[in-house]
Amino acid sequence: MTADPLEALLDQLCRGDDAAAEEVFRTYEPYLRKVVRRHLPRSLRAKFDSVDIVQSIWADLLRGFRAAGWRFADKEHLRAFLVKATRHRLIDRCRRHAAAVEREQPLQGGVLKQLPPAQQPQPSDVAEANDLWEHLLAFCPPAHRDLLRLRRQGLPIADIAARRGLHEDSVRRILRDVARQLARHREPLPAPSRADS
Repeated sequence: MTADPLEALLDQLCRGDDAAAEEVFRTYEPYLRKVVRRHLPRSLRAKFDSVDIVQSIWADLLRGFRAAGWRFADKEHLRAFLVKATRHRLIDRCRRHAAAVEREQPLQGGVLKQLPPAQQPQPSDVAEANDLWEHLLAFCPPAHRDLLRLRRQGLPIADIAARRGLHEDSVRRILRDVARQLARHREPLPAPSRADS
């Protein structure tokens, strides 16, 4: 009569063999996930997955084998322990999330219509931004226009510097210089004095 391979793995697991622990986990994981899914309330399925529960149980089991010296007589005892521990962990997680689930309310179709629309820029704002962009490009030397384009796309200065092989301070200086030039050229003309009129 051939020996049960799972019993041999359990014996290796009890001796601290990590490869055996991985193999035993693969053997029991599908069954334990079914245990969780069978008892997991529908309202909590968005909060956590069966894999979360099973992996946390397995981490506890490995700590128990390594630190506390846990041992199981055979595969049936190990399976019974894992099932009970999985159910207890599931109950604990359900209790932890119960209050949040009770407060949650699904959005009804009418509620979405009552929400204010997202703030969109006015056409005049878009035209003004485009005008400012054109002025920036006009005052920027052609060699630095690519920096402006990257900045407009929202890239941080550190990323722009890395892409262009520049120091971050150099990028800041270039952007400041362009802004100063633009500010000088966009300053309003002084009001005419009474003597001029």
